[in-house]
Amino acid sequence: MTLKIHIDDSAPPYEQVRLQISEQARAGVLPVGYRLPTVRGLAESLGLAANTVAKAYRALESDGVIETRGRNGTFVAAAGSAAERELASAAQAYVERARRLGLTESDASAAVRDALRAAYGEAETAR
Repeated sequence: MTLKIHIDDSAPPYEQVRLQISEQARAGVLPVGYRLPTVRGLAESLGLAANTVAKAYRALESDGVIETRGRNGTFVAAAGSAAERELASAAQAYVERARRLGLTESDASAAVRDALRAAYGEAETAR
């Protein structure tokens, strides 16, 4: 994740942080599930006060761009509707489980295709 704060910019630093993280998340530069630095860690690396970064993170969470999982950290949230967010979360869990089981990407993809065919039928998965 690369952020640049311009002191001479008319936008306040917290807004610059919020805007850059939001743009990178929406563009896929920061993928769903990407763990963001801690508030203090990001503040130190940018030379900002921790409260400035905390304000940006609160705004991003309010916008649905990121989600805080308590002590586990802050992550890029899935964009879109609640169903899409839940689907993205389930997909992430599936990928993590497939990797733990030692499956290749090809094996994991094949298992998903088979499950989709079983649930939706051959014609609908071909689209």
